[in-house]
Amino acid sequence: MNILAIIPARGGSKGVPRKNIKKIAGKPLIAHTIESAVKSKYINKVIVSTEDQEIANISKEYGAEIIERPEKLALDDSSTIDAVFHSINHLKMENYVPDVVVLLQPTSPLRTVQDIDGSVELFCKKDCESVISICEFEHPPYWSLKIENNYLKPAFGDKYFKMRRQDLPTSYLPNGAIFISNPQNLANYESFYCKKTLPYLMSPENSVDIDTELDFKIAETILKELK
Repeated sequence: MNILAIIPARGGSKGVPRKNIKKIAGKPLIAHTIESAVKSKYINKVIVSTEDQEIANISKEYGAEIIERPEKLALDDSSTIDAVFHSINHLKMENYVPDVVVLLQPTSPLRTVQDIDGSVELFCKKDCESVISICEFEHPPYWSLKIENNYLKPAFGDKYFKMRRQDLPTSYLPNGAIFISNPQNLANYESFYCKKTLPYLMSPENSVDIDTELDFKIAETILKELK
């Protein structure tokens, strides 16, 4: 079975400049994801989709193959799914067609090999069209507030806002670490979100998604503790 890992990595980043190759716990951010993908017992091809030569060079050092992404697919408003389709089509021209596509964003350096393999097993063994990694909300979304006519109002109404945490339904959010499907489902839905999407639950610490300098500091602290 051909199980392909796609790691999308643009050179541009507004929140943290050059974040995909910024050093964290002694190595470039993207290296943590590449190493985990390479160590997976199921993934047998790891590619990095990028328009940036420095990212490409570093990615090759850590064991990834490179697919050069067109500049028009590497803009601030470019979608990740378009980069995925570009990679799949590029590989098809090389007579490689994946049975399973695993999207691993480089901004999740704490995602483990066990997380990757566990989610692949879930996709291959269960009745589903995709698998997406999630984590529990740190704070119940039912306690959200909105500003209406200058006053605070519960976003979901007084009923939920006044309930204790333990009485509220457990809520989850996608943590951005792992997305799995196959080319057919991706073509049908143009997304990893399908009608039959299974969740893969990850721990809060493994779910850190780097978007800001504070996220970097949090992730680096956890990574150093794990060493």
